[in-house]
Amino acid sequence: MKLSVVIVNYNVKYFIEQCLHSVLTAVEHLDAEVFVVDNNSVDGSVEMIAEKFPQVKLICNSDNPGFSKANNQAIRISKGEYVLLLNPDTLVEQDTLKKCVDFMDAHPDAGGLGIQMIDGKGRFLPESKRGLPTPAVAFYKIFGLSALFPKSKIFGKYHLGFLDKNKTHQVDVLSGAFMMLRKKTLDKVGLLDEDFFMYGEDIDLSYRIIKGGYKNYYFPEARIIHYKGESTKKSSINYVFVFYRAMVIFAEKHFSLHNARLFSLLINMAIYLRAGMAVIYRIFKRLILPVSDALLIYGGGLLITAYWGSHVVFNHGGHYPPLFLFGVLPAYIVIWLIAVLLSGGYDVPLRLRRVIMGMFTGTITILVFYALLPAEFRFSRALIILIAIWGLLAITGIRLLLHLSGFSQYRIGANPNRRFAVVGNPAESERVAELLRKSLVNPGFIGIVGLDDKSQDQNGYIGHMANLSTIINIYKIDEVIFCAKDMPAHQIIDAMSHHRQSHTEYKIAPPESMSIIGSNSISTSRDLYIIDINSISKVNNRRNKRIFDLLSASILLAVSPVAMLITYDPPYFVYNLFRILLGYRSVVGYAPVPYSGTELPPIRKGILYPTDLFPERDIDADTALTLNMLYARDYRLNNDLNILIKGFRRLGRSGKKRS
Repeated sequence: MKLSVVIVNYNVKYFIEQCLHSVLTAVEHLDAEVFVVDNNSVDGSVEMIAEKFPQVKLICNSDNPGFSKANNQAIRISKGEYVLLLNPDTLVEQDTLKKCVDFMDAHPDAGGLGIQMIDGKGRFLPESKRGLPTPAVAFYKIFGLSALFPKSKIFGKYHLGFLDKNKTHQVDVLSGAFMMLRKKTLDKVGLLDEDFFMYGEDIDLSYRIIKGGYKNYYFPEARIIHYKGESTKKSSINYVFVFYRAMVIFAEKHFSLHNARLFSLLINMAIYLRAGMAVIYRIFKRLILPVSDALLIYGGGLLITAYWGSHVVFNHGGHYPPLFLFGVLPAYIVIWLIAVLLSGGYDVPLRLRRVIMGMFTGTITILVFYALLPAEFRFSRALIILIAIWGLLAITGIRLLLHLSGFSQYRIGANPNRRFAVVGNPAESERVAELLRKSLVNPGFIGIVGLDDKSQDQNGYIGHMANLSTIINIYKIDEVIFCAKDMPAHQIIDAMSHHRQSHTEYKIAPPESMSIIGSNSISTSRDLYIIDINSISKVNNRRNKRIFDLLSASILLAVSPVAMLITYDPPYFVYNLFRILLGYRSVVGYAPVPYSGTELPPIRKGILYPTDLFPERDIDADTALTLNMLYARDYRLNNDLNILIKGFRRLGRSGKKRS
């Protein structure tokens, strides 16, 4: 056998589906086998792979042993002359694997091979070729010198920026995202070092390949898309600790004692520096808007209070006491901000309607409590209303200012008229277009772009692939979706690379899938975009659903002595309420159905199901799946309330059987 492909999967169902489609196409004319090692995923990956890709050799772990151990499991039983370690967040061109095998055949000195990787926008990924992270190279990387001078032969050694990305080179380090290895080389130098849980194992193996007398090559004539970073975001504290500690393991293993200590010192400095920066950035990002709101309301409130006091209430002398200025007024502001938060006023994209609703709700709440307060705490209803009006003007104003300043994370409102171009043959492009129409995306325009001019009789046809640039400009297209069923990966990559200077987003629709894979920004370079049956996944709906769970479970727990008398399985009734309060269950979840390949947004398991709306009917699996999809797509709090009312007697459901 010529080639064994090994892919380690961990909760990236949508990405591995696309990856496997591309890999199986790429190995059609090779004597090859494909392994997927699943590290105890809980997202339905295993079921999907078993159903859609029966030719794949699936290894299922009962825990997550890490990247190195999982790869080694498959390598040990592989039969290929070459072994390809491939990330699940990749898309392989049709001829990529054949080109790489031919290169390895022609270069018997090659122990490992890496190729040109691009991201989801068609941009070259510098980690396609890397140098050995010696203490000096690590220093330049950690303190930003390599980023400032990427093409310098001194400072740019981490990503070898001084080497032409379009030419073949010998390199020190290959990327674990795509790493083709000669099996004889692995027999000599050993498999992946299992001391590395994640990150660093590719550096270690690359270095051992060179020490074993072989060479590592960077080969740009073959390409893949690598979306990068779904499981671990590089801005996260977890990434900082895991990645840099892996570098310490590498140094202690391969460097002299003196260099290892120096390297370890640098790495530990980097860990605390980067972790501290990550914490500060996250706190700043989360709090900058509410803190700004609070300061604006408080500052304006002090001015309004001073004016109102001197010109209306105390016009013959006097002022509001410190209790109001430093106690009551801040309490009002906290109530307003909590109301704005619960109304979704801090969710992205920002919506002024939610801010207005939050301020209105907060004001009503304050006025209700005001009437219940002792006389010494009731200062002025008029002042509450005036400060509320100021607060509304201030916090909507700051959002408008941020929106106009061009900050993407503070953009007001989603584009309700987002314009799509779907590229593919008639049947598949219409399938994807229909998914868009049925979703909550609310498209303003969907145009079909054929692969040639033979599709021009198709409904919605606006041109063909050769004129894509003109189509994007004339129709003001926001997003181009490529149908992977009809287009080879190299054609998609070429199109993305050619148009990468455009404002347009590019995504890929795998065959027979309800998911679309794409990249929306530099900070989310591996964004998953699922055609919306996922209203329930939105931040405000997740929050509201959890609040509903807590309130309903608390109320039912308070009346449980009576409620238990009218529920089935009373012993489980209180038990279920505590599971809801502790977050192990939700009041309402999906009805259990056999795996169907349909991708539903993940939510907590429920005690009740959408099928409980019809307690007297015998619901079959297909109907239950449809009800689940409708529940996810059109989620509203009153849906949960209706299901709770209709299915109340089933709150004692044990979970062992459906009652």
